Amino acid sequence: MMIAIVVVGAVLGGIYGDPIEQSRPGRSMANDRIVKDYVMAIQALEERYVVPPDKERLTRTSIVRMLHTLDPHSNFFGRRDFSEMQDEQSSRFYGIGVTVNIRNGRIYVIGVSRDMPAARAGLRYGDAIIAVDGVPTENWTQADALKHVRGERGTTVDITVERAGEATPLTVVIRRDEVPFPSVRNTFLLRPGIGYIGLTGGFNQETSEELSGAIEDLKNQGMESLLLDLRRNPGGLFKQAIQVCEMFLPRGVEIVSVRGRAGRRTDQVYRSDNALPETLPMVLLINGETASASEIVAGAMQDLRRAWIVGEESFGKGLVQTVFRLRGGTGLTLTTAKYYTPSGRSIQRSYDNRGFYDYFYAPRQLDGEQLVTGGGIVPDKLVKLPEENIQLRDACFEFARNLVVGQIPTLAHFHSASMGSVPRPRRNELYMKDEVIQAFRQFLRDHPELNVRDQLVQRNLEYVSRRIRAEVITADQGIEAAEQFLIESDSQAMTALAELPQAKKLQREVALLATPVAARR
Repeated sequence: MMIAIVVVGAVLGGIYGDPIEQSRPGRSMANDRIVKDYVMAIQALEERYVVPPDKERLTRTSIVRMLHTLDPHSNFFGRRDFSEMQDEQSSRFYGIGVTVNIRNGRIYVIGVSRDMPAARAGLRYGDAIIAVDGVPTENWTQADALKHVRGERGTTVDITVERAGEATPLTVVIRRDEVPFPSVRNTFLLRPGIGYIGLTGGFNQETSEELSGAIEDLKNQGMESLLLDLRRNPGGLFKQAIQVCEMFLPRGVEIVSVRGRAGRRTDQVYRSDNALPETLPMVLLINGETASASEIVAGAMQDLRRAWIVGEESFGKGLVQTVFRLRGGTGLTLTTAKYYTPSGRSIQRSYDNRGFYDYFYAPRQLDGEQLVTGGGIVPDKLVKLPEENIQLRDACFEFARNLVVGQIPTLAHFHSASMGSVPRPRRNELYMKDEVIQAFRQFLRDHPELNVRDQLVQRNLEYVSRRIRAEVITADQGIEAAEQFLIESDSQAMTALAELPQAKKLQREVALLATPVAARR
């Protein structure tokens, strides 16, 4: 019964450790005045509200709002959401193996994973998803689409798509299966001797193992320095953050400390236990979406001078959540401690007197060159990315999805069947000839609904060429290959390359790691 969950939440009221089973509330709790008042309120609504209320929705909302009065990160999960959260922490989930995103206000297939159900069913890059199980996707968010395509293993989902070059929509039936959910999303040599690892998929049960394998692979290719990208990494399992830090820090060095509620035995200091850590010079990339477990890594690397930090100020989440399993397959993440970097810093941004939306999404303020949020890891080298023009990006995508299937009249030869595998681009090579740019301009004239003026294209010719090229690579080789191409125009990554001498300087000071932080102040 949902009311029992409210009671448990009221008593209770990074992801830390294994889920804890929560026992049922005692009889004395059931007699509590607040509980009785809540039950009476639900009964009054059920009997007298103008339409029959959804009691489960009411109760779920009550729990979530209650928890958010404590802090923005304590949360309640229904049965399905809790199951999906646990699946993702296990480096897998059940779905169809497709990446979707919003372009021009519609849900599109951006990438299809090889050998996954969506690929076997014939979904392609550029397909516009217009219905899922007969439900129109108009006004859906990306989260809405993911919620509908995921489900229990072995169940089916009907996906209706509008495909460039096809006169009528297509509906495919896809049987859900296990889909990998890796932490390491990209690995390659950015320059001879310089490796790049995109640790952008969160921290799950296999993160440290994935990272270790990626490092070993790059070292076999001659890697001598590393760019470790933590941008857009939302965090995850606390223990995995510790294990990632241990890969680079010698035995005995403090990684992070945890302090809980006074009088509770939750305080603990975590130290490295690695006798043979990696000693590669390392630059870490972070931004405003680097949060939680990834900030534990960035904070330890910065405090201990193990890596040079480049990018933008991180999000600022210094709270640790414990997972509680509740009745009916539901669950709760409750903040039970704060963590502190080796120098004693709490990087938690303030949430006092701030609404939920403002806490997560309000624009960041600039004070000179420094971002002001009241928390987070401030990089050693601050590099702010220019804001992307979303309309122009989406127009490039719409053009490219038609281009790769031969639907651009002057470039009908430019389709996947005739061009074979698109050559992997060399550094700074765009491949987009003038005829493609001219065709793009004509495409915009033929599609005024895209609302992109020719003057905007003229001012951004390099961006347009690069963006169209990236979309063509995505269609032919996948998202990872496109990211490898786009990184050459990524000012933060290019600055990280230029800052490698600073990382090498830190490497020469590696002996300081054995000295307590307080002694070096």
